[in-house]
Amino acid sequence: MSFVRDAFPPSPPSHVPLSRITSAQDDPEDSDDEQSGPSTSQRHDRSPSPPPLPRSDPLVHPPAPPYDDDDAEDADSEPFDVCARRLATDPSLLYPARNVQSSEGLGYPPSSASVCSTATNTPLPSRASSPLPFYYSGASSCSSDSESEPESPLLGRAQRQRQPPWREREREGRRWWALPFGANNTEVWRRRRRWRDVIWGLRSCKRVLRRLVRHPLFPKTPVTILLTLLFLTIFGVSLTFLLIYILNPDKDPLPWRGYCTLPQYSSGPPSLSLSPTALLQTPLPTNVTAPVFPPSDLDALAPAGVFIGVFSMDTAVERRMLVRSTWANHVRSREGAGGGDGGLGTSRTVVRFILGQPRKDWERRVKLEMETYNDMVILPVQENMNSGKTHTFFTWAANASWVPPLYQSNFTRMPGDFSYSNATHPAPVLASHDPVWAHRDQHAHDPPQPWVRPDFVVKADDDSFVMLAELEARLRVELYKDPLPPPPPVSDRKTQSSQQSSLWPREGEETAILDFNQIASYFDFALPSYSTRTSSAPSAPDPATPVEPPSRDPLVFWGYLVKNRFMAGELYALSFALVDWVAQDPLVKTMTRGAEDKQTSKWIRAHPRADEVRWSSERCWIYDHPRAGTVYSHGFLFPSEVQRVQEGVVRDLERLAQQLAKESASTTALAVPAGQNVIAPEKWSHSTVSKFGSRYSPPSSDLTLEYSVEALIEGSDMSMVHDDGSLTADLAWKYREGRQKRYAGRRVGGTIVVHFIKKNMWFLETAAALLYGEDVTSMERALEQARAGEGEGEKPFGESDTESASDSAPVSVVRDSAAAAATDFAETPNTRTMVRRRKEQGQ
Repeated sequence: MSFVRDAFPPSPPSHVPLSRITSAQDDPEDSDDEQSGPSTSQRHDRSPSPPPLPRSDPLVHPPAPPYDDDDAEDADSEPFDVCARRLATDPSLLYPARNVQSSEGLGYPPSSASVCSTATNTPLPSRASSPLPFYYSGASSCSSDSESEPESPLLGRAQRQRQPPWREREREGRRWWALPFGANNTEVWRRRRRWRDVIWGLRSCKRVLRRLVRHPLFPKTPVTILLTLLFLTIFGVSLTFLLIYILNPDKDPLPWRGYCTLPQYSSGPPSLSLSPTALLQTPLPTNVTAPVFPPSDLDALAPAGVFIGVFSMDTAVERRMLVRSTWANHVRSREGAGGGDGGLGTSRTVVRFILGQPRKDWERRVKLEMETYNDMVILPVQENMNSGKTHTFFTWAANASWVPPLYQSNFTRMPGDFSYSNATHPAPVLASHDPVWAHRDQHAHDPPQPWVRPDFVVKADDDSFVMLAELEARLRVELYKDPLPPPPPVSDRKTQSSQQSSLWPREGEETAILDFNQIASYFDFALPSYSTRTSSAPSAPDPATPVEPPSRDPLVFWGYLVKNRFMAGELYALSFALVDWVAQDPLVKTMTRGAEDKQTSKWIRAHPRADEVRWSSERCWIYDHPRAGTVYSHGFLFPSEVQRVQEGVVRDLERLAQQLAKESASTTALAVPAGQNVIAPEKWSHSTVSKFGSRYSPPSSDLTLEYSVEALIEGSDMSMVHDDGSLTADLAWKYREGRQKRYAGRRVGGTIVVHFIKKNMWFLETAAALLYGEDVTSMERALEQARAGEGEGEKPFGESDTESASDSAPVSVVRDSAAAAATDFAETPNTRTMVRRRKEQGQ
């Protein structure tokens, strides 16, 4: 800053002309007249000041304001204006002229300074002159309201300039208590406060992060940073698996062997107070009769009309092709095992693919596929799973689903006079996998017979493998069952007051269906008209009006009952009366979002005649693929293995009942109360093929394609082959069961649905296990001929009319085969399977 000191000397500058700069000793009287302005004392006291004391050193008077003579003369003619700006015209002035205000009105001389100036008029300075140059500002010195607070860069920001009144009023208006709470201002205030909260949160996070980074334990070296990241990764993965385990409701495999032995649930809606895992209750049954299907009069019942909607999406082209070529069209899927029934049972069963609106990239391909196969339905809804597609499908099915009519009338029992029996529609263009009877009718008649409404509408997933003959047989039996009796009249029930005083069921009582009107009256609020429901019990009839009899339409809800709460979504069926109600009810239309299988069960519980809806569960013949590894997974089931399973479960029940009886008779143990749930034995969940929670691995590493498919069948010898050589794969294949023996000589009675087929390879494995295979194996044929005796021409069971190579073989060859079989039995280690085979051979 030396150049500043050189440019501006430390002596105070003067604002007077250069010709008039004199010393105080030369003319003290003139110097008093030419002062820069009155001092502070002179502003209040106009008395003459005492003469200054003599000094030895010469003094320089304080600088005077740059008045001009002409300005002083004209001061009387101008009005008093303190802040008026005046420009000096005298070029001889040392510094530019400042604002000159007239002070004549206050009694000051024309040469006095501005009233806002704080310069003193005393000739004796109170302190030494500043070494800094004189500060000049172009702004008026009257900008401040206070005369005692000078502004200078030397003071810094210590003394802040006071804001003008309009600025203060604007700041006051922005405060929250002064905001006018209008529509727009409230939104602005909320937006500002939201941003203020966000900024405050970011600042708080920044402070916390800064403190965390500055903590002495925070990793700073590369080694500690890597170890910390590794620890956090392990912790995150462990926490994720822990949450998955906690939130997963399926932690233990299900006792599927007990499901195949104990009677299935077939009654009204299951009670909500029933335990999700309830299977056995005290007292345990000791005389259990295992269910057997089909009934003896199945073929005397007219086939049921079944419309199956397979939920798919635009990209699942390959899966749709697999369905078309396997279970939707295969003869063993439509006719059953053995010789079948010629497709008469499934003559009224139709399969269609249900899609939402395809995406733009797939729209053309989907249209071409529709024109090629004639088996696709595009719903007016975006593709989704749990956002209303199921309800849209049932709404469409209530108006546009049709199935072929009955092509024969020589049945003992025919469908009743249902409300939808008279509705007809012209026969549509057939798909390649439609019933063979429909194709024959189209070729024989022009036009073909009109189609009618289905008795059941089935929703199925495309990862399910469905045996059509098995499904139709189960639904046919449900169609001709007697309807459930209506609930007792209101007079036999509890009074309204007792019902309102006890909304929760007591111990031992079954939970009733919620009555919306009852709940509304209890809590004293009104419900909208669409959510009110009248009681299912008929009120007292008016003698003047005829009483309309209740509808005889079947009310059936069929599927796999999960945890005694809802039907599983892989496949469930609704009778057409329920479908029509679901499509029209306004309350159901508000319950379309959520898990679709759970929502459908809620719809059925909200039916006006919910007590009369039959919930028919099938938990034995619906399961997951053996490779899935879920709680619903086990090997492919056939009736022969289920029969052996039932025998074992009955024995376990007898032992368990005896054990509970001993515990009840003991003096140290308390008696087991009736109705208490009993945990099923762990062995009831055992599978020879799959294991819950682990990936499937074949029993041997060198199995061929046919051997590997045989190893997926529950209870087969191939599923128990081991690498140690106790049971070889070749021997297990030789003594496998044929389809005729696995179905116990019946047409139906086996697997209905295999679910959770997530890979196409699994799909083909299921088709090979359920649709292909020999009806009678060569070893079974040889053993039957050996039992029949030499020289007898009668054919063994299950032999087809086509002559085989073994039939034309000499009797000695057959006897050698039987002897070889006996030798294999004798040389094979005493495994459980071989012991079972010996028993069967002895019979």
